[in-house]
Amino acid sequence: MVFSFLTKRSRSRKTREDGSQELDRERLPRHVAIIMDGNGRWARSRGLPRLAGHRAGVESLRDIVRACVDWGIGILTVYAFSTENWKRPHEEVEGLMNLLVEYLRRELAELRREGVQVRAIGRLEGLPRQAREELERARKETAANKRLILNLALNYGGRSELVDACRRIATLVARGELDPGEIDEEVINNFLYTAGLPDPDLLIRPSGEMRVSNFLLWQLAYTEFWVTDIYWPDFRREDLRRALLDYQQRERRFGGLKI
Repeated sequence: MVFSFLTKRSRSRKTREDGSQELDRERLPRHVAIIMDGNGRWARSRGLPRLAGHRAGVESLRDIVRACVDWGIGILTVYAFSTENWKRPHEEVEGLMNLLVEYLRRELAELRREGVQVRAIGRLEGLPRQAREELERARKETAANKRLILNLALNYGGRSELVDACRRIATLVARGELDPGEIDEEVINNFLYTAGLPDPDLLIRPSGEMRVSNFLLWQLAYTEFWVTDIYWPDFRREDLRRALLDYQQRERRFGGLKI
């Protein structure tokens, strides 16, 4: 089942050989964000340990990254590990960190070839040393790539991001380098982890949950939501295509009225 927000209007579309609709390459979102949810429930439904679900979710990420490159989507931000995830059992947290290191080592050569630039957002200093080192290596070796920015949200929380931005702004005010009257949305944007990037156009939430889970709280102000009950390990290119087709039927008004 797919849950779609906002009223849609029909459009004339080309169809593929299988009879399904073609994507309009002129109306793709610049920035797609995904909450990679449902790994544990996917594993439990199969009688597997939770880490097996996370490992299966890596295959979904690989497929979606390739699809974004193929279709010309410029930015993909994925919620990989939240500030709250540290509360999970030690074995699961350790397994997730090891899986991150494994993913970066195994995929880096292909990410370079495909023109993917790897970035990470969050309180990265709180990650294990090996994970930080692999992230830095991936960042440096892909820094010149232009086809897709892959943003990995790690030790990330939307509230933590706003706290960190406020602290940095307050420091400048205390030093006399910034007048409080000059603080506006642009100033705040410049101090977020996502500084320099456009806000997400589309947020995809697998597993059927109806919440943002402390993800990109500032940036999602006018983002379109697309929710499906498919668990993340089962989410593939065709599911992304359905989300994009739905997005392309929406009228984005950003608080205004369409005349």
